[in-house]
Amino acid sequence: MSNYLDELSEVQREAVTSTDGPGLVIASAGSGKTRVLTYRIAHLLTLGVKPWSVLALTFTNKAAREMKERIARIVGHETAAKLWMGTFHSIFAKILRYEADKLGYDKNFTIYDTTDSKNLIAQIIKELKLDVQVYKPNEVLSRISMAKNNLLTPQAYAQNATIMASDVKSRKGEIHHIYSLYSLRCQKASAMDFDDLLLNTNILFRDFPDVLQKYQSKFRYILVDEYQDTNYSQYLIVKKLSQSHRNLCVVGDDAQSIYSFRGAKIENILNFQNDYPDYTLFKLEQNYRSTQTIVNAANSVIAKNKRQIPKVAYSSNEVGERIKLIKAFTDQEEGFLVASEILSLVHQTRCSYSDIAILYRTNAQSRIFEETLRKRNIPYRIYGSLSFYQRKEIKDLLAYIRLTVNPNDDEAFRRVVNYPARGIGDTTMEHLQALANQLGLSLWQTVGELGKHSGAVKPPAAKKLLEFRNLVVSFQQKVYTLDAYEAVYAIANSSGILNDLKADKSQEGISRFQNIEEMLNGIREFIENQKEEGFEETVTLVDYLENVALLTDQDTDQDSSTNRISVMTVHSAKGLEFDYVFLTGLEENLFPSNMNKSPDDMEEERRLFYVALTRAAKRAYITYAQTRYRWGSPVHCNPSRFINEIDPEYIDVPFDDDDYSNTTERQAMAKPTMKGFASQTATSNLSSLSNSRKPLPSTPDMAKEILPDAITVGMAVYHARFGEGIVESIDGVGPNRKALVNFSLVGTKNLLLKFANLKQLE
Repeated sequence: MSNYLDELSEVQREAVTSTDGPGLVIASAGSGKTRVLTYRIAHLLTLGVKPWSVLALTFTNKAAREMKERIARIVGHETAAKLWMGTFHSIFAKILRYEADKLGYDKNFTIYDTTDSKNLIAQIIKELKLDVQVYKPNEVLSRISMAKNNLLTPQAYAQNATIMASDVKSRKGEIHHIYSLYSLRCQKASAMDFDDLLLNTNILFRDFPDVLQKYQSKFRYILVDEYQDTNYSQYLIVKKLSQSHRNLCVVGDDAQSIYSFRGAKIENILNFQNDYPDYTLFKLEQNYRSTQTIVNAANSVIAKNKRQIPKVAYSSNEVGERIKLIKAFTDQEEGFLVASEILSLVHQTRCSYSDIAILYRTNAQSRIFEETLRKRNIPYRIYGSLSFYQRKEIKDLLAYIRLTVNPNDDEAFRRVVNYPARGIGDTTMEHLQALANQLGLSLWQTVGELGKHSGAVKPPAAKKLLEFRNLVVSFQQKVYTLDAYEAVYAIANSSGILNDLKADKSQEGISRFQNIEEMLNGIREFIENQKEEGFEETVTLVDYLENVALLTDQDTDQDSSTNRISVMTVHSAKGLEFDYVFLTGLEENLFPSNMNKSPDDMEEERRLFYVALTRAAKRAYITYAQTRYRWGSPVHCNPSRFINEIDPEYIDVPFDDDDYSNTTERQAMAKPTMKGFASQTATSNLSSLSNSRKPLPSTPDMAKEILPDAITVGMAVYHARFGEGIVESIDGVGPNRKALVNFSLVGTKNLLLKFANLKQLE
């Protein structure tokens, strides 16, 4: 048996060996909480505690598996296998199977996944003849889930005047009825969904005191990982089970509580001392992951939160480089600068791509980075999320575009013929497909022939198919008369996709709506790029589809290599670590999100930023754009408040970043340098500007309007998206006049001057 205690710091050893009574282990980022939790369990077992009397609860199967493997190396696999260790849901499902008959379930009850639940709810909505545009299964399920996590049964839900009034106000007064029928159907089918596993465990312990007493006696020691992420239902179960022996040890970090949208309550960890006044507090404050600079910078931001357990994280690692702040003119340029910095980083440090992560606040932001990384041949993977162009809402809209351009595309037809719902069911599609096979036609052509085959599809269904066909025909009329952005917006609007997604106020619905906006932004950028590079005709849907087909090529996704950049939301990054981290889109109303307005919400946004920054071990970068597209139009953006909350000692500000601060003192303390931008230009592998010129100003304030005909070779110019450059050559005359411009950040661009809107730099 290894001498595992020698591997621990003094405070870690205290947390491991103080086994009796309630204990709260506050573990700062990178402080070794998993090791403490693992060794504490192993220590209990070496003291003679029976493994089946230890209950360890985690939030992921991976965490439970890794902890059990570590414990097995200390006490042996046979002993470790007898531990009650797993996720909340897996452990309580096990208990519910033992006690199923008491709640009227068969011990082999089915556990419904989200798809099962949505399908059942959809069926109930259909039976009740409710408007599916109002009662969206996804949103209804979200409401039911939140109710269950707060221990509201269907009866309690219906009797809650506040909830019922809210439902009526939002025109969803029948949710309680759906919830009631949903619960009855689950019971009849002997099925539980994931939320039922927690709700029914609470009901079991409430209604059967003898059962509660049995498990209180059984579990002498209870340990909970990531306690700050527990919801009310989980909190109550843990509290009930620990009432007898009171040997409860919870591990977590209030500064990393970022899942309130899932029902997590930070109060559970903040109020631990109120629930257990005789508790022992252990603070794991040493960060073993990050440099001193990163840890101190994170501390300076999280210190602004009022609701927290006081602690001061520190690092004994090297001081490390200051956080590099990168300002971009546009979100598109932000993607380019990040890619350039990555290439420079890999070249200079010889690090692997897998050592690097790009983090953002919303999934919609991934598009620009996906496109930029592909163009620069940088391998990447979208972590914890579908590739942007593989997301359902994007594929739905692309299917409409494909069908508009090529109506004989059967796969596109099948995907959207009944989305948004227009009453064309599976039976109708089966009959239509059979007729198409018989006639040897595409589905689109077959719909046009239905008048000649009246018996193949029932008249009401045939009418709906013809209405759908006419809708697509109306889209086809826009293919060559409107540019790609206008056409796609018209399709998204007229098809009902925008209204469908906008009406869904769940977290998932909001994210999908934002993704459609981001797709439209990408189309607008594509059009502008085409125009500026001399494409004089209208940029149509056909042009866009040809472009996007390259972006959705699956060859990269099939690459089995693990040496890739990780691209993900900050929420997905929790629990992970990387040597180099890029925190992108640090702008007001994006990060922090404009969805979160209250003081408590803003504190969670700040915790989210803290989590993001502390994912970095060696170096962190923060990027933001001055303009970002919103529904196809550029909008001015202000830097995030979190940038200014970082102590200036720990952040490296570009010399020309006027956005950063208004105070001379702060600018002086920050010791600004050109280092950040020097590496960006160096890695672009493009010819640099003449060294004989003084450095170009980087803001349009020092630029003046100039007519396209007045632009000459050698002139210093400014472009709203590409920044500063030098005109290298001019070709053509009149409205066809083009200029080859060498931009310091993005290289050479061949621009049609009548569209480029260049300004002269003085």
